[in-house]
Amino acid sequence: MDSMKDVHDLVVGRARLLSATHEEILSGETTDVYFVKTLELLRSCGCVDRPVVAEVFARGSGIFAGLPEVLTLFQDRVGLEVESLAEGDPFGSKETIMRIRGPYSSFGLYETVLLGMLASSSGWATAARECVEAAGGKPVLSFGARHVHPAIASVMERTAVVAGGCQGASCILGAKLAGVEPRGTIPHAAIIIVGDTLEIAETYDRILPEGEPRIILVDTFKDEAEESLRVARSLGERLSGIRLDTPGERGGVTAELVREIRWRLDQAGSPHVQIIVSGGLNPDRIRLLGASGADSFGVGSYIAHATPRDMTMDIKMVDGCPVAKRGRLPGLIENPRLRKVLSTI
Repeated sequence: MDSMKDVHDLVVGRARLLSATHEEILSGETTDVYFVKTLELLRSCGCVDRPVVAEVFARGSGIFAGLPEVLTLFQDRVGLEVESLAEGDPFGSKETIMRIRGPYSSFGLYETVLLGMLASSSGWATAARECVEAAGGKPVLSFGARHVHPAIASVMERTAVVAGGCQGASCILGAKLAGVEPRGTIPHAAIIIVGDTLEIAETYDRILPEGEPRIILVDTFKDEAEESLRVARSLGERLSGIRLDTPGERGGVTAELVREIRWRLDQAGSPHVQIIVSGGLNPDRIRLLGASGADSFGVGSYIAHATPRDMTMDIKMVDGCPVAKRGRLPGLIENPRLRKVLSTI
């Protein structure tokens, strides 16, 4: 997108998924139209290539994420220098988290895209970090892919691991992008179709490769404690854990349920069997269930539905001179934590 003619000439096919392709994002087709108008206006004024410095800040605190996508966005742009926080770094309200130097023509079109990448990823990272800290060292897995559009599921899951601190993710592409193998057990659908948890557990144990953890969902048909003991007796030392995902209609996973199952498993000679909990978890419930004996946590909606961090980009220098719109401070807002992450000069 270089002019309003490009905008008017763009034809979008109807027989397609509605999410933007990588090529559409990189070409500027997901930007706000007023940035295309800005390029045309500046070109007419002879100012489009003026050297500027822009700074990005957030209106609230959070955990920074989304940097690799921004770097991919700019890798073929000429004359840019980018300084930034590192992924996973905490930031405060109004703190400068990124600085971009170069001709406006090299990056102005992408303001919408850049802010969206950082806003969404930093929101997911912040929520994931809250869960990880609440778990107190016990593993947290991101199970949020089903709660968002598939076009962004992998971005979210990768962010939850790399910047948020989760130990794994269930989304295949998201986990692979994070450099880990996808993790997950089986859904209720498999047990419902077969008709018996124990039959599924024994089949799962038989067909799974050695070294793959045997973790069985135990809340489909019978009492969770009863089902846990049935599976533990059958699989013995090969059973790594049981997963509780009791629906809210039955009271959800409670601290009392976790304590009872832990007690009964220990009493039955299965102290090695871990208790994995999922379903409607948030930091408060993670702390409660962890204190009751839960060993790890699968978090979905709390991470997926995180509020994006409200990001803003301001031009702060033009031709080496401090400048800002009213209400903002002209010139650079220093942050010694920024590090140079890209130079195409």
